[in-house]
Amino acid sequence: MIPVNEPLLPGRELEYITDCITTGWISSAGKYIDRFEREWAAYCGRKYAVAVSNGTVALELAVSALDIPAGGEVILPSFTIVSCLEAVLRNGLKPVLVDCDPRTYCMDIEDVTGKIVSNTAAIMPVHIYGHPVDMQAFLALAKKHGLRIVEDAAEAHGAECLVEGQWHKCGSFGDVSTFSFYANKNITCGEGGMVLTDDLATAEKLRNRRSLCFGTKERFRHDDRGWNFRMTNIQAAMGCAQLEQIDRFITRKLEMAKRYNEGLQGLPLQLPHVEPWARTSVWMYAIVLDDSVAFDAVEFARRLMDQGVQTRPFFMGMHQQPVYRKMGLFQDGYYPVAERIYRRGLYLPSGQAITDEEIKIVIKIVREILS
Repeated sequence: MIPVNEPLLPGRELEYITDCITTGWISSAGKYIDRFEREWAAYCGRKYAVAVSNGTVALELAVSALDIPAGGEVILPSFTIVSCLEAVLRNGLKPVLVDCDPRTYCMDIEDVTGKIVSNTAAIMPVHIYGHPVDMQAFLALAKKHGLRIVEDAAEAHGAECLVEGQWHKCGSFGDVSTFSFYANKNITCGEGGMVLTDDLATAEKLRNRRSLCFGTKERFRHDDRGWNFRMTNIQAAMGCAQLEQIDRFITRKLEMAKRYNEGLQGLPLQLPHVEPWARTSVWMYAIVLDDSVAFDAVEFARRLMDQGVQTRPFFMGMHQQPVYRKMGLFQDGYYPVAERIYRRGLYLPSGQAITDEEIKIVIKIVREILS
């Protein structure tokens, strides 16, 4: 079986984790947490970073830090992971969905523009599969309408976007930005997340709320509500070791995509598209079946699995999710692109540990199925 993703741990991960265990710093304080926050902020071009236990809570914490009044609207893509929508709902806000661009799968700027109303408080641009959202357009839109930006960069470690003639790392935009360090991300802590900002007051709020808002003078006096969203020193130790390798990892991801692109040319597939204003970091190698192919992505995945190739489906749109339909949400929305790529799309084995030989095998099997 060629796995859809397998992490690569080639550096000092064991050394740093062993140091945590030997010294006893295994919980939510320690030198690796401070170091990981400092180094990740610097890598992304941010002033402050707040480490948390995973990318889902990073989003919830980030939205909370904006202190948007209850009922305020947040515009986000339908084509994303459920964590984005839950961050809005769990903060007592109203999610407003938009469709995605058919080439990049990122949220459609024109759809966003058409859904801004007087109650709109924020936009949540989500970079998809390593390709950035057009942040120059979104920053201009947010400035024009006085909106906050919650940037979800969970799938875009090391990706870059061109804004006003300068390249900027994903995670450097907006009021707050979030990352996930799950096992399948470009760098991993096993689990883990980060919230970034350039505002000191916001950073202090994030730090307090991730740790139950303990009092500074009286520990068990609470002046605000918070969560236990803390990252452990062990997670951060792995993150530090992984960050030391990030340039190597992204170079390998780009090489992987190049091999797939060359090997899959001429098939009835939409291969990953990269806009001229974007530098992708290829979190996953995503493909979409042309409408000329008689079967859908579910059948395609089954045939690949029969040949020993594991895949993952595209996101089901938030507007299609049974749980939200039962809640009466998104009854009248129309999101044709998200629906089509959900039916026709999947991603191929794309992990850090995939070998060139495994890529050749995957290409051969895909070509046989589609020929």
